[in-house]
Amino acid sequence: MTDPHPLLPTARVADLDEVGGPTPWLVRSLWSEQAVGFIAGTPKSCKSWLGLDLAISVASATPCLERFEVEQPGPTLVFLAEDSLHQVRRRIAGICNHRRLDIHSLDLHVVTSPSLRLDSPEDIARLDATLGHLTPRLVLLDPLVRLHRLDENSSADVSALLGKLRHLQRQHATAIAVVHHVGKRSRAQLGQALRGSTDLHAWSDSSAYLVRKHDRLELALEHRSSQASEPFPLELVTDDDNAYLRVCSDEADSPQLPPPPLVDLVRRRLADAGQPLSRVALRRELRVNNQRLGDALLRLERDGFVRRSSDGWISCQRTSPNPADDQQSTQQLCLPGG
Repeated sequence: MTDPHPLLPTARVADLDEVGGPTPWLVRSLWSEQAVGFIAGTPKSCKSWLGLDLAISVASATPCLERFEVEQPGPTLVFLAEDSLHQVRRRIAGICNHRRLDIHSLDLHVVTSPSLRLDSPEDIARLDATLGHLTPRLVLLDPLVRLHRLDENSSADVSALLGKLRHLQRQHATAIAVVHHVGKRSRAQLGQALRGSTDLHAWSDSSAYLVRKHDRLELALEHRSSQASEPFPLELVTDDDNAYLRVCSDEADSPQLPPPPLVDLVRRRLADAGQPLSRVALRRELRVNNQRLGDALLRLERDGFVRRSSDGWISCQRTSPNPADDQQSTQQLCLPGG
């Protein structure tokens, strides 16, 4: 009699692909490649700001918090259930203005549906199809409490919901960051303070926890497969109509944090100079070896941030009060011979 059930696919262990080297990162030291996890904290602890900063960084290949370099840039998809579309655009535009990014070239997509329910088979199917169409590197869902009508304290309910997200992550080889709240009771391990079932903490590969200590905001990171850096302070900066998160200045030289990426240092130095700088001058100012500087300049030239002139390297950006002026100046400066 023929067995009606097909066999599960198997392979001998020696035939499995080998993976060598350190943990692959989506954003170095901040979020693992294709990781699922939480951006969590108490109310009003800038969780959404951090989520958008992360999404913009992946979409633009610029450092998250101006500190953590993106290793796997690509399209991003975000859904912010508690903000109007106008507010979402304004927040993203503020971060882009601070980083001198053109929002029109940003490969970031916003779900405009008024609701998205992960416990709805129809919504899950539509999300599945959307991920297949956009193939994003990162999906940001904010916040978890608005994404379902289940009992967060029920292990069965939470496990089923997280299983659907894990399936989408594996099916589309994407990372998923979910904004969530932590409970009022402090725990030695921050993941155990996530509001709801303990299955939430067990599910996460990378997570970022925003906590307030003595009137200052701290970011603590957690990874399943890599050691995390020590917690460090952040602050929300409001500059004119722009708002963005940044690492507090008193921690800028902390050995626990990676230094700002060289490409970012070179780009900012040329933008601030307002005139061509030679490679020798840049190497002397930034105290970097010639090969690394050359690689950074070629990457910036490829991405349209700088160009070579007869007098040295010059930025394709100019600082101006109006972002539209920056965009026009960039277009003019980057024209051949311009």
